[in-house]
Amino acid sequence: MWLSVALVSVVVVIFILKYVLSGSGPNPFDRDTREPLKKMVLDKKEKNKVLKQGFVASKVPDNLDAIIIGSGIGGLGLGVLLAKVGKKVLILEQHDRAGGCCHTFTEKGFEFDVGIHYIGDLLEHKPFRCMLDQLTNGQLQWEPLENPFDQVVLGPPENRRCYPIYSGRNRFPDELKKCFPGEEKAIDEYMRLVKKAGRGIWLLAMLKQCPVPIAKLLVYTGLVKHLSFFFKMAPRSLTEVVNELTENKDLRAVFSYIFGTYGNMPKDASFSMHSLLVTHYLNGAWYPKGGASEIAYHMIPIIEKAGGAVLVRAPVNRILFNDAKEACGVSVMKGQEEIHIHAPMVISNAGIFNTYQKLLPKELQAMPAIQKQLGMMKNGEGGLSVFLGLNGTKEELGLKADNYWIFTENNFDELVENYLNGNREESAKNVPLLFVASPSAKDPTWEERSPGKSTLSLVSFANYKWFEEWKDDKVTNRGADYKELKQIFINSVLEVVMGVFPKITRDKIEYVDCGTPITNTHYIGAPKGEIYGADHGIARFSPELSATVRPQTPLKNLYLTGQDVFLCGFAGGLAGALTCGSAILNRNLHLDAINLAKKRKFQSDKCKNE
Repeated sequence: MWLSVALVSVVVVIFILKYVLSGSGPNPFDRDTREPLKKMVLDKKEKNKVLKQGFVASKVPDNLDAIIIGSGIGGLGLGVLLAKVGKKVLILEQHDRAGGCCHTFTEKGFEFDVGIHYIGDLLEHKPFRCMLDQLTNGQLQWEPLENPFDQVVLGPPENRRCYPIYSGRNRFPDELKKCFPGEEKAIDEYMRLVKKAGRGIWLLAMLKQCPVPIAKLLVYTGLVKHLSFFFKMAPRSLTEVVNELTENKDLRAVFSYIFGTYGNMPKDASFSMHSLLVTHYLNGAWYPKGGASEIAYHMIPIIEKAGGAVLVRAPVNRILFNDAKEACGVSVMKGQEEIHIHAPMVISNAGIFNTYQKLLPKELQAMPAIQKQLGMMKNGEGGLSVFLGLNGTKEELGLKADNYWIFTENNFDELVENYLNGNREESAKNVPLLFVASPSAKDPTWEERSPGKSTLSLVSFANYKWFEEWKDDKVTNRGADYKELKQIFINSVLEVVMGVFPKITRDKIEYVDCGTPITNTHYIGAPKGEIYGADHGIARFSPELSATVRPQTPLKNLYLTGQDVFLCGFAGGLAGALTCGSAILNRNLHLDAINLAKKRKFQSDKCKNE
């Protein structure tokens, strides 16, 4: 038996290596395209000329190579990759500005980010940093956060415990050991497991890129678990693993705290998914200098230079198909007028549920292959955001370039389950987890742009059903009951914030508002108000799902990109773009990015030694 497994493994590995090392299509990473750094544009009106180009039929380029639905990072990233090999791409965005969760908005003179709070793995010459440099031609600058970059706060006001989280592959565990003497063995084992599981992510990418027969062979023989520790640990919950490591409940909580960045309770979260987040920040955390809108601002011109365009206020209401059931374009609503735009390829960054359930004709939605994919996934948890505009500098308000994860106690599973399943008014009064970050404190350009002012972005989760009754109301006028419920959440959250940040008092608050799951549905097109796309629980990381949900859809010329193809978040959405680009260009773009990073490092080291 073991001899058979070994022989099959050798054959599969040969096929994988052949696929990995081959690629006949054009390479968007064939050269370093960084340009000398240009002066940063801080004027909002100038930036909006790029970010807010409204849709009219006359702006649609002729002879398109592809149409991408949605301008989130999965759509923009893919658009740039295709533009770099000469493809003319049109990106259509239903909101009034480009960027998806990378966009910013301004209210009462305060600028707020929506989804970019901090990004990891951006050391010079790392593949992820190299890739981002290429996608922005080196114009996107990154500012490191404080170290510690996260603070984990546990317990009620009378018994709060604060645990700092430091970056650094050695410093992270060393500082934890100072907080938890006697738990050295548990901390070392935790680090061993997260690193080993994180390294196994390569096979997830390969399952989505290699030929379907090989992917099926890997899945149905069980070889995936032998080839990758990621898939071996994927069926195990975060709670299960950390509870085996230690009896210390605060340490269990600190091991698990970052579950909020993918939206699943620890008992429902895959340990492998959690490992990716922990390893993502081991080398540090960064924030885009100039704010999150800088990301789209520096990507769009690359698409335009190749003859493409990124147009907003362009709601796609359906994908067009020819008689052979091949995608051939999209329909965009311009007021009451339906405008058809044609291209030989359509790529959706709108998420798997929007794409399959809203944009396909009914007869194509019913296809067994489509229904199979939908049946394997479910919607993620709804997001809740509170935005605070404050009078005062970061020094006056006690704000730093770090993040706070605040929990009412250390029993995360029980806290979150009771909250999400509770009565909405009661749950609103007792929000058990809160992420607190200050975009203004992280951005070195802030003081120049908004002197004497500061902002806080506060994020938690909320049950979509609590707000569903107002989903069809006008976004700016959903009624008194809706506003009252939002105010309960706001009051609850403010009480927590002012307890942890004593320099923030009510008289310092100039602006406050709350975004609910139905707010997310309106602005970013999230079907159930989710902020991380399809659910990232244990089922998401089954080998079968990983191999089945891939960029190629069951319909010819229709592709998927972004979070639902790969993983959630900024890095996950970009990985989805690379995976989709690999399928379209017939080469492994993940490997191409790694190879360019190696070349850059070699050249840098050579220059230093000369």
